[in-house]
Amino acid sequence: MTSRITLISPAMNRSLRETRFDDGGPLDPSGAARAESAAGALRSADRVLVSPSVRCRETASALGLSGVVEAELAGLDMGRWRGLTLDEVMAREPDAVMAWLTDPDAVPHGGESVRVLCARAGRWLEAAAGFEGRTLAVVEQEFVRALVVTVLDAPGPAFWRLDVPPLTATDLSGRSGRWNLRLGRELGGE
Repeated sequence: MTSRITLISPAMNRSLRETRFDDGGPLDPSGAARAESAAGALRSADRVLVSPSVRCRETASALGLSGVVEAELAGLDMGRWRGLTLDEVMAREPDAVMAWLTDPDAVPHGGESVRVLCARAGRWLEAAAGFEGRTLAVVEQEFVRALVVTVLDAPGPAFWRLDVPPLTATDLSGRSGRWNLRLGRELGGE
């Protein structure tokens, strides 16, 4: 059985624009407008899932999607760094940031490590492989990166080498243990 999964990264908001660890803020007006203009550009799906973050839920809504919020699709838990910009944390805790950026097991923020996120994404993908039909999921950029690292069996530090622009699609097709990827497709593009 072949599964087809399309991951949509959220539209722009203040946190993304300011390199801020997600603070639960809404989409900004330009992000919402861009998502609304892409509504209808997605292939139909047999099921739609959404990360619990505000920006993912608002992106799904702006795209005209009604989906089920799934906790396992949450972005990386940034613990006490949530709401701060990367520059703010770097000024206060440069060694902690460097450890976090180089060691996939590091959790200086008290949240979740990159390796734990990749494992969670891998478990979700394994379960999703059992669903026959097309799945569309609006998820945080770091969840997309975690899935790519997992699918490619790449080393943990590769997580930081992947760029997932706002409001792009990453397509996976295949089955558990054998996936093909199509990365960074702008919505509306083929």
